[in-house]
Order: sequence, then structure tokens, then C-alpha cells
Amino acid sequence: MTGIEKPKLLLYNTLGKTKQQFQPIDPNRITMYVCGPTVYNRVHIGNARPVVVFDTLYRLLKTMYPNVVYARNITDIDDKIMTAAAELNEDISVLSKRYAEAYFEDMAALENLEPTITPYATQHIPEMIDMTSLLIEKGHAYESQGHVLFAVQTMENYGQLSGRSLDDMLAGARVEVADYKNYAGDFVLWKPSSDDEPGWDSPWGRGRPGWHLECSVMSEKHLGETIDIHAGGQDLIFPHHENEIAQSCCAHDGKAMANVWMHNGFINFDGEKMSKSLGNFRLVKDLLGHYPGEVLRFVILSAHYRSEQNFSKDLLDSAWRSLDSLYGYLRGMESSIPSLNQTGEGYQALLDDLNTPMAISELHRIAKKMHSAQGIEQQTLRSELLGLAGLMGLLQQDPESWFTHARGSDDITKEEVEDMIAKRQQSKIDKDYAGADEIRQALLDRGVVLEDSREGTTWRRS
Repeated sequence: MTGIEKPKLLLYNTLGKTKQQFQPIDPNRITMYVCGPTVYNRVHIGNARPVVVFDTLYRLLKTMYPNVVYARNITDIDDKIMTAAAELNEDISVLSKRYAEAYFEDMAALENLEPTITPYATQHIPEMIDMTSLLIEKGHAYESQGHVLFAVQTMENYGQLSGRSLDDMLAGARVEVADYKNYAGDFVLWKPSSDDEPGWDSPWGRGRPGWHLECSVMSEKHLGETIDIHAGGQDLIFPHHENEIAQSCCAHDGKAMANVWMHNGFINFDGEKMSKSLGNFRLVKDLLGHYPGEVLRFVILSAHYRSEQNFSKDLLDSAWRSLDSLYGYLRGMESSIPSLNQTGEGYQALLDDLNTPMAISELHRIAKKMHSAQGIEQQTLRSELLGLAGLMGLLQQDPESWFTHARGSDDITKEEVEDMIAKRQQSKIDKDYAGADEIRQALLDRGVVLEDSREGTTWRRS
């Protein structure tokens, strides 16, 4: 790739509050860390948004650079996990393993690629103890009543990511007020564990790491002291990412933890922010019972990643129809190898801070143009359509498979549809045209559209 000019990638950096051209530390090894889940239950659609967004960025980076190392962690030691395990009377390792596997299944169903590295917090305890000891040695942390805390006032520019002063942070955040803290804003690096709680031996007694410490250590171990991109949901800006920066920078004498910080917006459902108190969480697993994963992915990508997004049944149904339209254009055409047009408007839109809504519009434009074209031009457009769609993890299925996919447990099955089509065909042979029309209408009432041609009858879901 030496000597070939790279396309210009613009990314919004939360740290600088502006879009800027991406300048890799090492163009032969791009590093990206995305905060993964705390595995104590099934994940909701809000947890899926950063995965889909930054999976798309991962795909884009892979078209530009020879080696992209993408780490997405699993937090498998946390107070929430301990509480959930206690309620179920099972070991936390059993519970966290079950929900980590469920997470992998849900994310695969949304057409996400696997990260290069999936580090687990519990596999990095020695390194966490080492970083904690280093922060104490450098005067940025202190031990108190079995806890080790980071002293935020020792960091001159603490709060730079969120753009808030210490006073603002204390006023606007849930800060644990504890007598073992020298300052209310100090946060835990290491906490003591009782005999019946999970714990590891350390210089400060048996205990376990704080959440913020885990990601600092895993990012450094697998990607380096300074990485290219660190990403996650908007809710992680403060305190999680702010505290990661504090730990990593102070452990390494001011060296930046990441050059680019990216954050996706929240997801609401039916106009309300998803919350446990409102009981309006939508688990990915539950949504997958009614919609193909590609529909959920399409909805997520239909809004710009930094914007707040509103999920609703109408939006999901509309996304399904949009995918039906795109797959419909591909139906019956000869297969072709996907080809990415890097000068096309869709690719250029993705280079502009992942403008996926514009790239999706380009999918529709290419599909319509392809439909009216013929011969080589049509095949070229088909390849371009699949190349751009693949970059977003869309149109990955065979069109016929897409249209015969069972759409929810209460919907008519593929076998039922084909049985009714056979009965309709027999009615036509028997010249019972009224009966054939009744079967067509019955299928239509159940969301199945029949399309007759010289080659026979095909069907799709409406």
C-alpha cells in the first residue's frame, strides 16, 4: 500500500468536539477499543447500537489499512454480576459465561463481525494490580480502609473529555460519598472483598478491581499505551471514559490513552428513553423473535450514529419493507462478486464520519438504476450495490432465502405457504379460479404476497 494515497477519513472526536481527519499512529497497525458489556443479563437494543456502529467503522478501516486490530472487552467481574449470581444462587463465572455467550449470539444475529480480540476482565487481574501500584507510586492514588482510590485532584486536566469542572461533575453525577475518600470525586481502583465475595490477593488485601481500571488495563495490554480510537456509548463519556483517561495518562506520565474518542447517541423506544424504571427496555433477543437481525441493523444504521434515535414498531416495519425492496431488486439476477466503488457517493458518505443514512440512500439509488439497466452495466451495478451494502453488513443473504424467512413465531411458516401455493395451483388446474383467488387473499391477509410468472409462482412477505 506504500505510495497509494489513502482516502481521507473524517471522524468526530469527542475530546476535541470537532470532526477531524484520521491520522493513524502506525498505518500498518490500526488500533481500536470498544467498551463491551457487563454480562449479568441479556443485552438490550441500546447495548447493540455501539456494536453495530463501530463494526461498520471496523469494516471501513479494513478497506483502507492492511491490519486493523479491534478489541471489544467482556466485563465479567462487577457488583451487578455478583448481585445477579447471588439471586440465582450460582457462581458468578457460570452466570457471566452464560450471558457472554448469549451476547455473542445476539451480536452475530445482527451481522456483526467478530472483534480481533475479546479480552475478559478476570484474565487481567495481575496487570490491574500492577497499574494500581504504579498510580500509588506516582502519587495519583492512595490506600484507605482496604480500598485504593484515584485522587482526581492530582490530574490537572481531569474532566477534559466531558468538558466539565470537578465542581460540575460532583453536582451533576451520582458520586458515592464515603468516609474512606479524601475527596468526594475520587474513584475506586481496587475494593475489598468479603469471604463470600469473589476476590484476588493483592498488596492491599483480598479484593477486586474497579470497573474503570479494567478497560485501561485491557486496552493497554492488547493495543498499546496510546491507541488510535476508543469508542462506546454516549453514557460512557463520564465517568467511565473520563476515568480511563485519568488512570492511563497518569500511569504513563501524561501520554494520551487514545487519539480519537467516539461516542454514539442514545436509543429511545416509542419516544421515551429506555430505562428499567419505565420498564420499556427492548432486549435484542426479544426483538429477534419478531424481526430478522438485519432489520435491527438497518434501523440502527438509518440514523447518524451521534444522533439520538427513536425505535418504534413503525420504524422496524418500515426498515423491513426497505430491505424487502432492496432484496427484491436483486431477486432473479445472476450472482456477481461484490465490488467496492471507493469513488462512489456511498463510500464517500461513510468516510465523512460514518454518514450511514446517506450511504443507505445510495443503496436505493444504485438498486433502482440497476433495475432499469441491462447486461454488463446491470452486473456492474449489482456488484457495486453488494460492495457498499457489505461495508455496512447489509444484503448478506440470498434473496430467495430472505423472502422465505419465517417472520416471528406467530407468523405463517414457509411450509404452510408452500402447501397453500400447491393447493392454489390445483384449484387453477381444476378451473376453480374463485378458490385460487381465496387462497391468494388468505395468504395476503397473513402478510404473504404471491408473484406469478412463466416460471411459476414465487412469494415474499409484505
